[in-house]
Amino acid sequence: MSLSMPDIANSASAQKEGMLDWVGMSQIELPLMVSSDAQAAIQVSAKAEAFVNLKDPKAKGIHMSRLYLLLDQLSIEGEVTLESLKQLLADFLSSHEDLSNQAFIKLAFDYNLRRKSLISGKKGWKAYQVVLSAKQVDDQFNLELEVNVPYSSTCPCSAALARQLIQQAFSEQFTQEAVSAEEVKQWLGTTQGIVATPHSQRSNAQVKVKLAAANPNLPIIGLIDAIEGALQTPVQAAVKREDEQEFARLNGQNLMFCEDAARRLQHSLSSATAFDDFWVRVNHYESLHAHDAVAVTTKGVAGGYQP
Repeated sequence: MSLSMPDIANSASAQKEGMLDWVGMSQIELPLMVSSDAQAAIQVSAKAEAFVNLKDPKAKGIHMSRLYLLLDQLSIEGEVTLESLKQLLADFLSSHEDLSNQAFIKLAFDYNLRRKSLISGKKGWKAYQVVLSAKQVDDQFNLELEVNVPYSSTCPCSAALARQLIQQAFSEQFTQEAVSAEEVKQWLGTTQGIVATPHSQRSNAQVKVKLAAANPNLPIIGLIDAIEGALQTPVQAAVKREDEQEFARLNGQNLMFCEDAARRLQHSLSSATAFDDFWVRVNHYESLHAHDAVAVTTKGVAGGYQP
């Protein structure tokens, strides 16, 4: 016996009428193929959010399964590019004709890259947190790319204080007018010679960029490279002693308050033509304090964004 299954969303009106900004799903787990900088796509394990608005105040709700199936189709048949995300949102809206005129998709995943060490040439994996957020409002499409890049920051103030202590220790050790270069060299190689060191901390650059419509590729790798190039002290994967020594040198030659790191990224991103806008937040996870030091900068009007 054939039974007609009830469709409450189509057959019933809303208990109380009203338009809704967004209705959809979050925490959708699925594998995706992601293409970056015109390179071959790689598979990532993503969590997705999919939404449309509900512009009909009398409609009971949206068709969530339609959003899910379209996203699933992208997972098994396509890859994530600027064009595929634009098409996905267009399909969200066509599947909700007369119900919606806005669509949104958010994809969060780790993008794994093989990174070479500083000196030895050894390679290891580094996972970068990436978020893609795309929105379609009528005929207007916007796409934002967010990456999180860890790096090391050495405090300029503590470096100056450490140098002062080393100078004092030198004066106490060498009281005579003339000392030999070899004697000083040997002393500098001891614990007494470097009596203090500046404090460093692992830090994070959270960078969001609005992608220019003329750029067909997702510049995930290019953005990560630009951030690490501006900061000069990215955390490492595989390291030998010579790599650790070079890392120490880079930290010593790139002393940074959070304000310095934010300005480095500000200057680097301002010159990039691939981005229409950007938002940067740097977090220095202090080793001296129990709290963090934070700086925020944007391409737009100063103070136009919350921290």
